[in-house]
Amino acid sequence: MYQPSESSPTSASVDLAALAQNVAHVRRLAPHANILAVVKANAYGHGALEITQTLQRLAVHRFGVATIDEGLALRQAGVQDAILVMGATVPAQFAELVAHRLTPVLYRADLIPAFAAHIRSGSSPYPVHVKVETGMGRLGVSPHEVLDVLQRTEFQAALRLEGLMTHLADADNHGNDHTKLQLARFQSTLDHLRQRGLAVPLVHAANSAGIIRYPNSLYSLVRPGIMLYGYHTLSHDIEAPALQPILTWKTSIAHLHRIQTGDSVSYNRTFIASRPSHIAVLPIGYADGYNRLLSNRGRVLIGGRRVPVIGRVCMDMTLVDVTDIPGVTIGQEVILIGQQGSERITAADLAAWQQTIPYEILCAIGPRVPRRYLPLGSPAGETSRER
Repeated sequence: MYQPSESSPTSASVDLAALAQNVAHVRRLAPHANILAVVKANAYGHGALEITQTLQRLAVHRFGVATIDEGLALRQAGVQDAILVMGATVPAQFAELVAHRLTPVLYRADLIPAFAAHIRSGSSPYPVHVKVETGMGRLGVSPHEVLDVLQRTEFQAALRLEGLMTHLADADNHGNDHTKLQLARFQSTLDHLRQRGLAVPLVHAANSAGIIRYPNSLYSLVRPGIMLYGYHTLSHDIEAPALQPILTWKTSIAHLHRIQTGDSVSYNRTFIASRPSHIAVLPIGYADGYNRLLSNRGRVLIGGRRVPVIGRVCMDMTLVDVTDIPGVTIGQEVILIGQQGSERITAADLAAWQQTIPYEILCAIGPRVPRRYLPLGSPAGETSRER
């Protein structure tokens, strides 16, 4: 597996103490629910193993991934706690899933006998979760099919219903009609099952936005994802907890040069200088996750001030205009996400410049950017482990 060099001028530092603060917010908002921490997509770009191990120290013992491969990576690293595979699966993967004690989410009736066929006769019933489609329009059994699904013979022997879940499609939007409709459909399904004597040990609907906005979505389990990492996508007029972004992304100036009025920089000459300018070259580009859409649009922090990205962002380099920043030197720190002095750039800022969401920004930070971890309770700036 590729490992970035420890001497790389570009890195992402992850503040595990800030992660602990965000977990505390989840527990304050959902005091009676257990936490299933969503660590899919490399823990939204933060490093799945380090984040999972830290969450274990914070008494979180259920984890959600999107794929079997993500679950296997955690198992192979020694994580023994419950791992729920929440994404799409195919029968060809079921043997490996069972071999590594991963918990599937079954979202279609025909997957039930296909999965049960991989459970050895005479073994304890294998725990599974069933997903109910209430309005996301992706995966899930329709509410009127749930009872028939759970009364199948497979649930009398090979399988054990551990959890019933749904996925909120619009909980972060200003309007709440669709979310209320989804929760009503889900609650009606639960009521129907209980009337028929079917027990559901774990019930979960709330993602990060649900945890913050919808108390009636807080069943026995909640699934925080983006809020663990310090962000949400709620509109500004919705009250939200003071989450702490846990990731700082930085690089340093690799080269400085001057250009004259009328000179251009980078591909396709999309930036032409309107004055004599001082240009800094940064050793980072879209192969690292610094998106090409930030060309002539993004900002970075140098010397505690915002500095414009100019010209096309290249695969491995990005150019910024430091004409108005005095005393700039080669090797000087550059903040892509994080705080420098009184100024801050967040993943939400990069998302706004790219017309996307913080999820995509964080997940896109590439594998050649080393992650360095500030331990729980450490002084700011102390680096412990690197991956």
